[in-house]
Amino acid sequence: MATSYPQIVLFGDSLIQGAVANVDGFSFQAALQHQVLRRLDVINRGFSGYNTSNALKVLPDLFAPPGPGLPKLEYLFILLGANDACVPLPTNHQGVPLDKYKANLRRIVTHPIITAHEPKKIFLVTPPPLDEMRLKELDLANGHSTSTRQAKHSAAYSEAVRQIAAEHPDTVKLVDLWKALMDTAIAKTPGFDPSKGGPALGDAEGGVRGYLKELLPDGLHMSSEAYRIFYDLIAPLVGAEWANTKEEDRVGFVLPDWRVAPWLDEDAHLQGLNI
Repeated sequence: MATSYPQIVLFGDSLIQGAVANVDGFSFQAALQHQVLRRLDVINRGFSGYNTSNALKVLPDLFAPPGPGLPKLEYLFILLGANDACVPLPTNHQGVPLDKYKANLRRIVTHPIITAHEPKKIFLVTPPPLDEMRLKELDLANGHSTSTRQAKHSAAYSEAVRQIAAEHPDTVKLVDLWKALMDTAIAKTPGFDPSKGGPALGDAEGGVRGYLKELLPDGLHMSSEAYRIFYDLIAPLVGAEWANTKEEDRVGFVLPDWRVAPWLDEDAHLQGLNI
């Protein structure tokens, strides 16, 4: 039976699908795979345009129940909501009402196929902020009557992720990508003071894009810098069991280091020879 590697599965929409891309010399998925190389396989299950209803429907097609020779789901990252948060428009039908979004997330993190794997941790990731002004420009150009998403409305979906994660403290951990990106944008936007209680960066009501324009080039999808921020959030959360071990000990390797790797029986006499 072939040796299977335990898996980190990235499950979500275009923000996950895009994690594999190498942009400006950085790939989120490649960085994560490098971190866990020879210990875990990083699997991308990102589907552009999907909402939580789509994700729930296809989940049984993506995750096999545990079984002999099948890879174990060790960590699951879920990033969904950017499409659920679409506002109702005649030209867009991706939106899912907030209460149904929360119910769908609950069903994903408690799905029998997922829980049967007894993953070390499920990570719920908040959808990023929006640059509503930039997004509206592109939406109008694409034939919509207005923006398909609104900053305040989308922020409510990120808050819902926080709530669902808090409901499952033993199995689910929050990764607050929304906060990390917004904090970075605020810190790099001179003169913007969120303590004054006005609209957030990216909110059309306030009219200030600030540094979000660098993190969200089209108003929705993340730049290389944003993916680096995302990676820095999750890197400490994976592989704690070997984080403080000596590299030469190869703790957690699925197959042994070359120094102790098995040889073919017919070549065993060659071990240790200076050829």
